[in-house]
Amino acid sequence: MSIEQDYRPGLEGVIASETSLSFLDVDAEEIVIRGYDLIELAEEVSYLDVVGLLLDGKLPSHLERQAIEKDLKENADIPEAVMTILKALPKETHAMDALRTGISALAGFDSELDDRSKEANRHKAIRLLAKVPAVVANSYHLKMGRPPVEPRKDLSYSANFIYMITGTEPSESEVQAFDQSLMVYSEHEMPNSTFAARVIASTQSDIYGALTGSVASLKGTLHGGANEAVMKMLLEAGTVDQIEPLIMKKLQNKERIMGFGHRVYMKKMDPRAQLMKQALLKLAEEKGRHDLYEMCEIGEDVMRREKGLYPNLDYYAAPVYYLLNIPIDLYTPVFLAARTVGISAHVIEQHENNRLFRPRIRYTGPRNLHP
Repeated sequence: MSIEQDYRPGLEGVIASETSLSFLDVDAEEIVIRGYDLIELAEEVSYLDVVGLLLDGKLPSHLERQAIEKDLKENADIPEAVMTILKALPKETHAMDALRTGISALAGFDSELDDRSKEANRHKAIRLLAKVPAVVANSYHLKMGRPPVEPRKDLSYSANFIYMITGTEPSESEVQAFDQSLMVYSEHEMPNSTFAARVIASTQSDIYGALTGSVASLKGTLHGGANEAVMKMLLEAGTVDQIEPLIMKKLQNKERIMGFGHRVYMKKMDPRAQLMKQALLKLAEEKGRHDLYEMCEIGEDVMRREKGLYPNLDYYAAPVYYLLNIPIDLYTPVFLAARTVGISAHVIEQHENNRLFRPRIRYTGPRNLHP
């Protein structure tokens, strides 16, 4: 078969790698994580259980989960030199650029940086998982002219993440909603940012470089950023009676409505969105913001009626983060923080059974020119 016959723009439908980590079974409406249904995991266990599952291949026992949590707490502090770098960034720096810089700077402090063994890569993955939330939160505080917030060892991973962002200890229901959001963002087969990480890792580059590339990928508006756009649209509408007119106006102006449609979930609702919809309802009722939930439902109905499109995860994660008092600029960095474990697991898998990615191209330029 010729190269031209093989060509598919954007590698649409092309099998680029084998993995035992996850699979999107669209027909069964199931996101498989090492054999488990991700939604069932999100309803029954915690984010740290999913961390153990992705990094170690099995759900951790109670003692193993405690060991993971202990490792994360012991590695949560950011080197002062990295904080100095973050402080030196211009105030206009995009939150994802600050995150990318922070992750890249952390590489120099890892004594196992050049060790590609599975054990060393797992150690590095834990260190990244521990430190990325602090980079997300404190790069933003420094940008806003505020002092950094130190991680608290007495809080759970998810509670500490919210605390570092907001400066306030979250309630149990807030922690539960946020922990579920981290789980459903944790791994999703082969999106662009994960593919970018595997391509980088295939050169035998280190896990920090691979994750830095993922941040750059996720910053792009066709991959990350949808959750931020969703919340800005909801705030622009402001009230329940204004959301439908606003969406209709945007559609008439040929504007893209973010938070709807997915390259994989094209004819059905993203199952992760359904879980976040339930989390939003609970938070909205507790905080007296049922209007926000109602706005989202109206938007969902309008887009299904007008465009045949269904919500993806970002559509309902955005208002959940809003009710958790997370600044809109941090929605995509939080996404990357949650996905750090999935990306790390892919890098570990790539290094274990590596083949350098080197695709061909379909040439469309001239031939037989002469000087």
